[in-house]
Amino acid sequence: MNKTIEYKNPRLIAEIGCNHKGDIDIAVEMIKIAKIFCEVDAVKFQKRNNRELLTEEQYNAPHPNPYHAYGATYGEHREFLEFTAEQHKFLMEKCKEFGITYSTSVWDMTSAKEIAALNPVMIKVPSACNNHYELLSWLCDNYGGEIHVSVGMTTREEEEKLVKLFESKGRNKDLVLYSCTSGYPVPFEDVCLLEIRRLVDTYGSTVKEIGFSGHHNGIAIDIAAYTLGATVIERHFTLDRTWKGTDHAASLEPDGLRRLKRNLVATYKSLTYKSEEVLPIEAEQRNKLKYRKHS
Repeated sequence: MNKTIEYKNPRLIAEIGCNHKGDIDIAVEMIKIAKIFCEVDAVKFQKRNNRELLTEEQYNAPHPNPYHAYGATYGEHREFLEFTAEQHKFLMEKCKEFGITYSTSVWDMTSAKEIAALNPVMIKVPSACNNHYELLSWLCDNYGGEIHVSVGMTTREEEEKLVKLFESKGRNKDLVLYSCTSGYPVPFEDVCLLEIRRLVDTYGSTVKEIGFSGHHNGIAIDIAAYTLGATVIERHFTLDRTWKGTDHAASLEPDGLRRLKRNLVATYKSLTYKSEEVLPIEAEQRNKLKYRKHS
């Protein structure tokens, strides 16, 4: 594992997901804060057709954590948090207005077609759906933008099959592959940052970029993820980590997201070799402080 890492300017994606609590006004406010205060590069939502995605039994089952439920059943909960395709179009327009990239993860064929029709810059396929080969194939054949895919809860065999599918479609250079551990939140010992190096060494020359989708607490290890070769960093974003909903606890509030963006930019600027043995900034100090043997 000794390939040279290409340190591109890092992209930071604020995953709003369903942290808007089903309220379009909160969603717009989150876009605005993510851009103006946090200065991130993109926001990401979710799109699901719950009748297509869930079995009848899953749809009608109670939410596994009633405290975080927005409906009497899991299906009702998911429908409450869902935006329509027209609302996603509105959110994309708001992103353009604020000067930030819009994106959405798609969980089923109907959602993929609805979002692809909006022609966003990028579409995400979550870890849960990275073995939905009909969905992946359709995106490769019908959508021309970047396709981002997480490989949480995924075997090496499934991972290889995924990349080979994109190669067979001639779309591997539009693929951004994310290292990810699927948990909410994830303890540090389960983040497994060195998986990023494995992905860089295995697929770095095959795909467009390697990313990191983190569900941990804090912002320290995202910097390590970047230095290991993840040039796209995705973190869940919320306005209040105490809000109702299972994703808020593993999310960053605005100040945390702002600090992460600042730290990524600082790290990018710092990841260079010296342009000369003694830099101009050091010359004055050298003349003043460097040891000289007295005659």
